[in-house]
Amino acid sequence: MNVAFGRIVGGKVVLDGEPFAEGSVVTVFSREADETFDVSPGKERALVDAIEQIEHGNFVSWEELQERLRRIE
Repeated sequence: MNVAFGRIVGGKVVLDGEPFAEGSVVTVFSREADETFDVSPGKERALVDAIEQIEHGNFVSWEELQERLRRIE
């Protein structure tokens, strides 16, 4: 997983540093100008671990999640 920062320029995301490979799939988190995005090292590790699990196919679909929740109710 790579983490990059950037800005919107002309309606497009322009990243700082090395560009990602063409066709890379990315997720964008946005914050307001006066907001910060601080996370503890433990929560950051948990987020990275969760992303890695998803990348390895360890997740359930929305439909499966709904079915599991219906069984709990």
